[in-house]
Amino acid sequence: MQEDLEFKAEEPDGDFDEDEVKIPEIKGTKNYMTPVCYERLLAERKNLVTVERPEIVNVVAWAASNGDRSENADYQYGKRRLREIDRRIRFLNKRLENCQVIDIAKRPPTDQIFFGATVLYEDDLGKEYKVRIVGIDEADASVGDVSWVSPIARVLLKHYEGDTVLLPTPKGVRKLDILEVTYDVNPPGNPLDM
Repeated sequence: MQEDLEFKAEEPDGDFDEDEVKIPEIKGTKNYMTPVCYERLLAERKNLVTVERPEIVNVVAWAASNGDRSENADYQYGKRRLREIDRRIRFLNKRLENCQVIDIAKRPPTDQIFFGATVLYEDDLGKEYKVRIVGIDEADASVGDVSWVSPIARVLLKHYEGDTVLLPTPKGVRKLDILEVTYDVNPPGNPLDM
């Protein structure tokens, strides 16, 4: 997976031109996801196909049998909901068929940052942050899960514990010190915990 990523950032040496600091580019974006996300998307698709869609089809059939469809709210709503469900099923099919599941449990121990890493870093103001680098479909900033294509993740990827990286922001370049890199196989908030 990491071999597909091409980064152009270099290790900061203290002197840098703020205009030259860039977020690393990613070549050939793939749809990486954790096994938990993969299972969640499979379960959602299964529920839509085997439970929700058949229920709505029955409602639409019943509403259609009542006659005038132009003023039949059950029919109109049912058809609209059926289109939404079909659109979501197509979306899920596409995401699942083009995904690459990365199981961090199989990764050898390392302090280098790759997909699935939980990174503790400190900014230049002394404030600490913890983020976990995950797939696009599972990013949730409220719990510290950031997409591997987000600017912060792209700056951190391939660096090591103890490195300092530069993050360009609208307010200027920020220095981030990487304090700790871990790979939590079963992170907090994992739906499998419940």
